[in-house]
Amino acid sequence: MRARRIAAAAACTAVAAGLCVIPASAQNDPGPLAERTLATKLDIPWDVEFLPDGSGIFTERDTHKIKKITGTTVTELDTVEQAQTTGGEGGLLGLAVSKTFATDNSVFIYYSTANDNRVAKLQLGGTPQPIVTGIPKNRYHNGGGLEWGPDGYLWATTGDAQNTANAQNWNSLGGKVLRFDAAGRPAAGNPRAGSVVYSIGHRNAQGITWVGDAAYATEFGNNRTDELNRIEAGKNYGWPTCEGNCNVAGLTNPVVTWPNSQAGPTGVALYKNALYVGAVTGRRVWRIPVNGTTLGTPQAVFTTYGRVRAVAPAPDGTLWFGTSNQDDNGSPGSTDDRIISTDG
Repeated sequence: MRARRIAAAAACTAVAAGLCVIPASAQNDPGPLAERTLATKLDIPWDVEFLPDGSGIFTERDTHKIKKITGTTVTELDTVEQAQTTGGEGGLLGLAVSKTFATDNSVFIYYSTANDNRVAKLQLGGTPQPIVTGIPKNRYHNGGGLEWGPDGYLWATTGDAQNTANAQNWNSLGGKVLRFDAAGRPAAGNPRAGSVVYSIGHRNAQGITWVGDAAYATEFGNNRTDELNRIEAGKNYGWPTCEGNCNVAGLTNPVVTWPNSQAGPTGVALYKNALYVGAVTGRRVWRIPVNGTTLGTPQAVFTTYGRVRAVAPAPDGTLWFGTSNQDDNGSPGSTDDRIISTDG
């Protein structure tokens, strides 16, 4: 079964920029899933979102480009000249479409500069206008998730920038989940007045999504355990004291854990009563059933595309995900990165 699906995926690879459907009989994933390669020969697509007209929009980490997919046609919208690649995990990362895109043609971006990571509002074709700056930056552990929450605020996930002390320091923006408005002002209800910090104790948080009003964020562990955390105001998620479950008073355990070798959890999205988590180390997607506030047992799906990073539900009812096979932990110089959709 697996060999047959790999052959089908290989055939899809040959159809660059074409529509490719893998038959259900060639899959080893549960249920009848139709998978379509929408775009190939991309360069580390990091985050995928959608415009009001239903077309996809995504960032490329190292080229610093913002691109659009309409059907299977890819066009360039902008290059963020201010973004800098760190030689590791930094560059042009998270993306959130302005709530008033139809009138202002703007997006919000999370990106690395020479001195920091930051969030800016960008009118496409213009110059980024920073709204949150001073997020610690290093070669690795730059976080980068950026999403609108159901509360109307922007949420960003950050890494500790390879300095574990950042994660426990309320005055540092590193190793945190941040929550703020479209001007970068702290959101109402944040645990500390005047601060954009919402939760602390994260090593390298990346994807974030919601089940109802409950926020869930993925996090890379160190050398043992990766995590999915339910994010609540003022909670401390333990890093560097804890990796995975440790049951220490005052620290919050994750709701799902994986061995490092099976995950490297990145993008996360709610789709058809399940959370889908991209995994770059595990080279798969994890499907976690959701029943109210209860999460089921993770199940490996989409295991033939390599390092999966971006995961996003599309307006047309499909689920999109993007691969990250050319990054420094994958196969630099290859042209294997793509965006795929499924109607699973």
